[in-house]
Amino acid sequence: MSETATGSTDAESAGTKRTTSGATIQLEDLTKHYPGNPSPAVDSVSMDIKAGETVIFVGPSGCGKSTTLKMINRLIEPSSGRIRINDEDVTDIDPVKLRRKIGYAIQSSGLFPHMTVAENIALVPKMVGWSKSKVKDRVEEMLDLVGLDPREFHGRYPRALSGGQQQRVGVARALAADPPVLLMDEPFGAVDPITRDHLQDELIRLQHELHKTIVFVTHDFDEAIKLGDRIAVLRERSHIAQFDTPEAILTNPTDDFVSGFVGAGAALKRLNLTRVRDVEMAAFPTVTVDDPLQSIFNKLRSGPHNELLMLDRRNRPYKWLRRGDLMRARGSLARAGQLVHDTVTRDATLHDALEAVLTDSGGRAAVTGRRGEFIGVVDMQTLMNSVHELLEADRLAAIEHQHDLEEMRSQQTEAELEGGPGA
Repeated sequence: MSETATGSTDAESAGTKRTTSGATIQLEDLTKHYPGNPSPAVDSVSMDIKAGETVIFVGPSGCGKSTTLKMINRLIEPSSGRIRINDEDVTDIDPVKLRRKIGYAIQSSGLFPHMTVAENIALVPKMVGWSKSKVKDRVEEMLDLVGLDPREFHGRYPRALSGGQQQRVGVARALAADPPVLLMDEPFGAVDPITRDHLQDELIRLQHELHKTIVFVTHDFDEAIKLGDRIAVLRERSHIAQFDTPEAILTNPTDDFVSGFVGAGAALKRLNLTRVRDVEMAAFPTVTVDDPLQSIFNKLRSGPHNELLMLDRRNRPYKWLRRGDLMRARGSLARAGQLVHDTVTRDATLHDALEAVLTDSGGRAAVTGRRGEFIGVVDMQTLMNSVHELLEADRLAAIEHQHDLEEMRSQQTEAELEGGPGA
């Protein structure tokens, strides 16, 4: 991801131009002491975060990662140290005004139950004085951005939403006033694993479009690898054990503490560094629920595949249809085929795609866009080719690293010999 955020997005192609950018964040000796506790909860944390970067705080429970995050928008007041956003010292300004400039998303979504979805999203734009027409347009834009149809969700209340939908609305509300910084405190920790994967993919897609500065707290190292441009592995009192790219932490953890977070299977975890959009999707024939039965039969008979993917009226994956399914169902599409239970998005990782393919009886997974529309299919062959490419790249990198070490040792030996015993 680039450090600034001017570029073409899906919204622009739809006729709405959006130019956004993140902000730099600098933490200088940030410390938090709680009364009655002799040891600080957070002790002298210093960190530079680039504009447009996604930085993940990961560490054991109680290490101070959430406390550090909440000091950035001063939900928790620091005992000492400085916070600079875009080089402005925000440590002493009005904390309420500061929070209106920083998006904040939490695990439970934090939606107000007595407000509709639209009213929740409109809250901060209204507070900062936007006009009614601008707020109305922004609400619709944000719902579309997080993949929720404004016509369907505008007037709903939070109780009528699923957990995943509530989290999407929570993110939309956090971004509604177009803040340069978004803080996220384990926002996907309370949803089921499949929904969590899709929400992570949605955040990746949003960041690809918006380039906000995101600081994200999680206890899940796999989530950190998937989402982060850089990861801060934190020890007790938020001491930084390693602050680096996911790839660097996977391949070169600084010590046993970091290695413990990486855990077993570091090579497999690297599948979280590559996205489905970066691999070639398999060609796959499709039909729709409105296609005549005879044309579906003809397509199955004439094509190289013994299976089709049926799409619903919104172009979303609906059923896998095999030749035998239609014969056994005696020509009834209602009884034929296998429902599509799981899909992956373009922004899903190869690890997510591999899990979906391995759990699918046909060894394939449908790939979808922001509203669930069908894009293509990934299968086992596609993924194995990508895995082989990753392994080959690792092998070549290891050879190059070994060569560099040998060359460095050779130069060191030559220097020692030239120095001689009397040097």
